Amino acid sequence: MITQTITPVTHDLGAFQVRRVLPSKARTMVGPFIFVDQFGPASLTGDGMGVRPHPHINLATVTWLFDGAIEHRDSLGSFATIRPGQVNLMTAGSGIVHSERSPKGELADNPGLFGMQTWPALPNGQEEIAPAFEAMTDLPVITAKGAKAWVIMGELWGAKAPTTTYAQTIYAEIVLEAGGSVPLDISADERAVMLVNGDARVDGVALEQYQLAVLAPDTAMTLTSAGGARVMLLGGEAFTSQRHVWWNFVSSRPERIAQAKADWEGGRFPLVPGDSDEFIPLPARANQASHPPQAD
Repeated sequence: MITQTITPVTHDLGAFQVRRVLPSKARTMVGPFIFVDQFGPASLTGDGMGVRPHPHINLATVTWLFDGAIEHRDSLGSFATIRPGQVNLMTAGSGIVHSERSPKGELADNPGLFGMQTWPALPNGQEEIAPAFEAMTDLPVITAKGAKAWVIMGELWGAKAPTTTYAQTIYAEIVLEAGGSVPLDISADERAVMLVNGDARVDGVALEQYQLAVLAPDTAMTLTSAGGARVMLLGGEAFTSQRHVWWNFVSSRPERIAQAKADWEGGRFPLVPGDSDEFIPLPARANQASHPPQAD
């Protein structure tokens, strides 16, 4: 049973589109996930993607590609080229700065860009942990009749990803062949699916492309496709304590976000080695949300 559907807000960045389903007015979180973006597909031109250095606190960023490549650099000195089949997990914790850019030497041969970026909020007691970065390629790949799934984070159908998690999490890409059918695990407090391309149904109810379909808890369901599909499954432990979002900052405490804003404006975040000549300034206004929703 689908209990809620969330239509993304689409941002046209010129070279590609970004579709954001969380946070939204209808819902802020699904399990630990407080931010869900889908971007592309696109064929990049010129310098391609160029996200200048910017800060994060009290969250982790998870980048997963279907096509293309992104160079990640951060203030820990990490450097990694993200490619399909590799998950990049950057833990912001007490504060980190990173940039995301297209590998210039590869744009002529591989100009594609298509993927997901999600942010799990860090749970109570772990929001201010030390920043960290990991890139994982040794992920479980599950094959079944008419289906294949990459377990990006957490556990699915008995297979557990090596990716670090801070709260109970499930995050997976499921590819269905024509006529494919798979059960959806019921172990998560909260879970949702997004149809990225193709056609798919949950217990016979059609999914709309790029919408987030929130599923009923503790209910066995079946994901099917007539012609083939790519579907993202995400969710996990429900957060019952307050989380606030402002721009790139997430925290249980509004005063911590205020401190991060002042620190970024004051130049007190660390620089990104190899990419320190420019940065994204603090916006005058930014989208904000809270979970559970605050009363007006």
